[in-house]
Amino acid sequence: MERSKKPAAIPVSPIQPTPQVSISDDNSRVTANLPTGERVDVLLYGATVISWKSANGQENLFLSSKAHLDGSKPVRGGIPLVFPVFGPPIAEHPTGQLPQHGFARTSRWEYLGKTSSESSSLPNSKGDASVKLDFGLSNSMLPNRKWDYDFNLTYSVTLSQDSLETSLAVRNTGSSNYDFQILFHSYLAVNDITTTTIAGLEKAAFKDKTQGGEQIEPAGKPVSIESETDRVYTIAPEQGITVLEQGTKRYEVTRDMLSDVVVWNPWIEKGKSMADFGPEEGYKKMVCVEAGSVSSWNTLEAGDTWEGGQRIKML
Repeated sequence: MERSKKPAAIPVSPIQPTPQVSISDDNSRVTANLPTGERVDVLLYGATVISWKSANGQENLFLSSKAHLDGSKPVRGGIPLVFPVFGPPIAEHPTGQLPQHGFARTSRWEYLGKTSSESSSLPNSKGDASVKLDFGLSNSMLPNRKWDYDFNLTYSVTLSQDSLETSLAVRNTGSSNYDFQILFHSYLAVNDITTTTIAGLEKAAFKDKTQGGEQIEPAGKPVSIESETDRVYTIAPEQGITVLEQGTKRYEVTRDMLSDVVVWNPWIEKGKSMADFGPEEGYKKMVCVEAGSVSSWNTLEAGDTWEGGQRIKML
């Protein structure tokens, strides 16, 4: 007998697309794609971010055309991770036997996995809004120990629709306190360095490394690049940094627990002198705005954890 009233069909929510993460066939890099088209590529060598693309395919990071991506030397471009020392080590310091900028950028990291944000319940949602990739490095993974301390590093790279975040957690797993420095060596892609300015550093003094580390008083105006530039600004983490092209905002850099900002561009002659920097006029297409804690040492007590990071937002 046929029922006069059939039960209503149970509505089924459409399956939302999710971020896709893949590992290259040679197990050398991890790639994450958002459903909206944004993409990030991270080498396991150095846990170096080598590409960050917007949904329209625009590249936001500069990568030298001569960069070594085979693990033979640090990557020139992207976002190399500097730890536990910035610049050439001081001979009498515990980091004195390490290479320039430390070992994090020249070590092979372990991929620990991904975490996706929850899908939006709003109509016309395009799926998960972000994906976080975690990478790990500990003292036991180093083939040659030239820094005699125990540590565990967790490096997180979070890709969102309009931003890229990088953060580092440093855990002292040993019984001795130690000092360290940390820097995210971000190479930002620009169309023309001659029309690029950096706002937010107007009131900050800086050390000019092209002048032997001379302390320079605040300029009172946005930073423009007109020659080789290598400056270390010390400024409160709450102060945002904005990169503009022809007066239009392109990137905003926010920091957490990082009181220094390094601004670097090799310009013409320095660029020519670096074997892994290219093309020859590549200096016109990049500016490094590097969030870090490098003007002094961070002391981490046994058993404690330090965390800090940056967020680069496209504007």
